[in-house]
Amino acid sequence: MKDKPVIGITMGDAAGIGPEIIDKAFTSTEVHQVCRPIVIGDANVLNNAQKPAHTNLKIHSLKHLAEALFQPRVIDVYDMHNIELKKLKMGQPQAIAGKASYEYVAKAVELALKGEIDGIATAPINKEALKMAGIKYPGHTEMLAELTGTRDYAMMFVAGSLRVILATIHVSLREACDLIKKESLITTIRLADEMMQKFDIEKARIAVAGLNPHAGEGGLFGHEDIDEIKPAVDSARSIGLNVVGPLPADTLFHRAKEGEFDIVVAMYHDQGCIPIKLLGFDIGVNITVGLPIIRTSVDHGTAYGRAGLMLGTGNPSSLIEAIKLASQLSRNH
Repeated sequence: MKDKPVIGITMGDAAGIGPEIIDKAFTSTEVHQVCRPIVIGDANVLNNAQKPAHTNLKIHSLKHLAEALFQPRVIDVYDMHNIELKKLKMGQPQAIAGKASYEYVAKAVELALKGEIDGIATAPINKEALKMAGIKYPGHTEMLAELTGTRDYAMMFVAGSLRVILATIHVSLREACDLIKKESLITTIRLADEMMQKFDIEKARIAVAGLNPHAGEGGLFGHEDIDEIKPAVDSARSIGLNVVGPLPADTLFHRAKEGEFDIVVAMYHDQGCIPIKLLGFDIGVNITVGLPIIRTSVDHGTAYGRAGLMLGTGNPSSLIEAIKLASQLSRNH
């Protein structure tokens, strides 16, 4: 049992689907087979979520990790006691949930940096709720980077055999185009190679997507592919990385899915996320690359429209995959 990594699962937005899918994930034998899971959240919220989740698990509240039981059908909760249920309104953004969701992540990072947990898997948070709480981050990625003092980082997604890392993250499409620069692309390519080593893939086959249609068609459809992307690929190759590009994005993701490449560098958020979510909407996993700790996440939002209802429709598949991947990566870290 002790050879299994300890994975901290942050509860996410208390008014969203996170508590429900956590409850459901703990009914899966897969979770306890791969790790010793512990939730960082609020025990009362998790207990309350058992009704819509249609589960009947033991909620074990603890103040210290040493108190964890790590037993099947038991949810060990590092209890932050930061949600008043009578004030919580399910299915809508609110400051108390935004503040609490940040506190779960901050505590998880603290525990991971101390080595008390081996990795983190996060349930979804809500940008509007964070803003209402006066918290400046647009999402987990930027939050984790600052909490860990990380300068070079990126978002990566995994869905089955397809792996995608993003050159730009949460910015407008206009701004993303302006941010495509040689030096930052070299950093992203390097991060992709380093991450693949954590997947036990040496000399990873990295493909870089073009920004413009047909990768610019020799300058007919824009010059970013010639002026910034190709020089970045050439420089990365010169330092020994196994990388090609820019390649037309409309065929590249299919080629990667078929096994020709280990990872794709996408130029902007939707270029990379649309194929990932098309191929694996329920099993996609988000990874923050470049951190000194392991962090994976579900590849979906808070699903306010479903949260707290008695439908039992919250799907824990992405969370289970995130926990499994965090366990795998922490063993290789």
